[in-house]
Amino acid sequence: MPRSFRVADFLFEPHAPVSIPIARGGLFAVRRVYCVGRNYAEHIKEMGNDVRDPPFFFAKPADAVVVGGAAIPYPPQTEDFHHEVELVVAIGKDGADITVENALDHVYGYACGLDMTRRDLQAIAKKAGRPWEMAKGFDASAPVGTIEPASAIGHPQSGAISLLVNGVERQRGDLGDQIWSVAETIAYLSQFVTLKAGDIIMTGTPAGVSAVVKGDVLEGEIVGVGKVRTVIA
Repeated sequence: MPRSFRVADFLFEPHAPVSIPIARGGLFAVRRVYCVGRNYAEHIKEMGNDVRDPPFFFAKPADAVVVGGAAIPYPPQTEDFHHEVELVVAIGKDGADITVENALDHVYGYACGLDMTRRDLQAIAKKAGRPWEMAKGFDASAPVGTIEPASAIGHPQSGAISLLVNGVERQRGDLGDQIWSVAETIAYLSQFVTLKAGDIIMTGTPAGVSAVVKGDVLEGEIVGVGKVRTVIA
């Protein structure tokens, strides 16, 4: 049986769990944050990569998630801070080696989110063949909107995804343009790790990524799913 703990057993008080609001009420406790690299052909082309590559994944810490439209700081050690608007998949059922046919049974719901990126650090890491953590997994790098349960909105296969910066459109695409569908992504990722309730998957961004500066207002939207908003402080 799992051992029970008291706060007094810990060296310091444990951090509160990270959670995302659910549209119909309640909170979704975040366990892990997985991100898909290069899942829209036009974004792959603008970054100078090959559209034929299989999917790959990187991660952000759970406490990179920011909710409620809170502002995020312009991060240190970068001069090229980019936005990437993405569909966020909230996993509600554990599983490993999941089939494509059963993959959507593991989805609790969906949200709109931002994968914020230190693009200059990412370029350096790519050139040196090093990990992307400091380019992708830094503090407040994953603003996420409210989760809509799949029981209410279904499993969106298409729908406009866009991002405005200070009211001007920067990114626009369609969920139908994803190279790897949500079901295929879940099935592929679950070959490498056991997915558990509380995991979220950020599924890649369409073309149009570009730099933001302090004071910029970012507003992302996925039609039929929801919105995300933040300000660069």
